[in-house]
Formats: sequence, structure tokens, C-alpha cells
Amino acid sequence: MSTHVDVRPKTAPPSADKDVPHSPRRRGRGRIVVSAAAYLITFVILFPLLWIMLLSFQTNDNILNHPFSLSQLTLDNYRQALDTLNLLVMYKNTLILAVVSVTIGLVISYMAAFALTRMVFRGGRRRTQNTLRFYFLAGLAVPVYILLFPVYRLDISFGLFGTYLALILPYIAVTIPFNILLLTGFLRDFPEEIEQAAVMDGVGLWRMAWKVVFPLMRPVVATLAILNVIYVWNEFPFAVTLVNDPNMTTVSLGVSQFQGVYSVNYGAMMASATLVLLPQLAIYAAFQKQVIAGMTAGAVR
Repeated sequence: MSTHVDVRPKTAPPSADKDVPHSPRRRGRGRIVVSAAAYLITFVILFPLLWIMLLSFQTNDNILNHPFSLSQLTLDNYRQALDTLNLLVMYKNTLILAVVSVTIGLVISYMAAFALTRMVFRGGRRRTQNTLRFYFLAGLAVPVYILLFPVYRLDISFGLFGTYLALILPYIAVTIPFNILLLTGFLRDFPEEIEQAAVMDGVGLWRMAWKVVFPLMRPVVATLAILNVIYVWNEFPFAVTLVNDPNMTTVSLGVSQFQGVYSVNYGAMMASATLVLLPQLAIYAAFQKQVIAGMTAGAVR
């Protein structure tokens, strides 16, 4: 007597394309959509920069009538910009303002962030730390340029108008809130075991802050330094309000020199704007990895 055993599967295997939720084909389509969106966003960001560079090689008539024309390209705008602007003085003033204000701002921000995240206040009051942190972060909610007139009056009262300090002090104050926001976010996720080991080795508070913790925060510090330098490089309202000496002209003020009361030299203005943009693009291209690492540091414990 023979028996027949049915070894066929009771259900058919699912289709690779229809029923599998993460098939290679679907993943490929997702990559194509993400890549297309990334290229589109990149084009939208780069288009104004490329357009400025194109306009810098055109005459004023072409800029007003045919802004996308590739005919009658000329270098006269750059010659006029170089003859009119004292680039060495402008770059020197801007670098002094950027280096001094960014360095002091980072030192103050780091010390404040370290105190807010590591030091224990008298009585163990956590509320005091949170209040101070929100006080610093409140600066992000205040539009900076509504403070132009108060800062202007303070500079005149203290005799700082027309000096480097007239710009350095506001730049420091403006950058501190964002610096503290990023630094406190990183320090809260900083592994405490490293600091505990340093304490067991007899490391004091000052050495703990600057010799143990600070060297490990290089990605965040580099990111803040680059962003703050770019801010100072492009800043215009404070510079045009608090500086009246031609020898104190910054690169952002140099672009405005081609705008008169009744006329505007668009070609020379675009050429000078290009000369201002190129160093920023070079700095960001050279340190883009540090910027990305710093912005993502502390996001995952």
C-alpha cells in the first residue's frame, strides 16, 4: 500500500516586486528621488551665486536689459573695482574684526556653556542653571538690528565710535547665544566617564575645562568659528552705522561704494560682490567636513 505525500507549499511565494516592502527596485527609486531633490536644492542655492558672477562680466546696459546674455562680456568691472577699492585695507580690517571677535566670543561662550552643564550651583538648584541658559538663548529671539540705535548711543557715550571696539563688542554679543546653544547641546551628551577619570587623576577644574574637554570639542568649535567668521565677513548694518572712517572700511562696506544717490554701477557692484564671496566659498569648501561633523556632533549619544 503506497501513500502519497504532498510536499508542495500551501501558499505561493510572495512576489519580489509587489509584496516585499523593501525590494531593491523600490530602494533604487528612493535613491533616484533623493538624488534629484538634492541636485535641485543645490542648483537653487548655487544659482544666485553663479548669476552674480555672470553679471560681474557684463555692462550696465546688459544687466538692465539682458541679464542672462553671454555677449559683450568684459573685465572692466573688475578693473574699476580694483581701482576704486583698497582691498588690502578692507581685508585687513575685516580679518582683525573676525579674528578678535570670534576668538573672544568662543572663549566666553565655552566658559558659559561649561558652567551651565558641569558646575553645580549652591543648593543644587537646577532651576538657576536653566534660567541662565534660557537667558542666553533669549538673544536668538531678539532681532539684532533693532539694537542699532542703542548700540550707536552707547558707542558715542563711551567714546568707541569709529574704532574696532565699536564693532567687535556687538559682534561678540550677537554670536554668543548661538554658540551657547550648540556648545551646551554637545556638552550634555559628552561622556562623563572621561571627566571622572580625570578627577581621579587629580585634575583641577580649570585644567578639566581646557586640557581634557576642550580638545575633544574641536569639530563643534571649528564649526562655530567658520560660521562666525562668515557672519562677520558679511555683516553690513552695524558696520555702516558705527564706522565713518575710510581707513576702517570692511569688505561688506566696499560693495556699497558703487551705489550713489541717483545712480548705481551694477557691474562694478557685482564684481566687488564676487571678490567678497570667493574667500568665503574657499573657506567653506576647505572646512566643509568640520562644519558637517560639528553640526551633527552630540545628536546621537
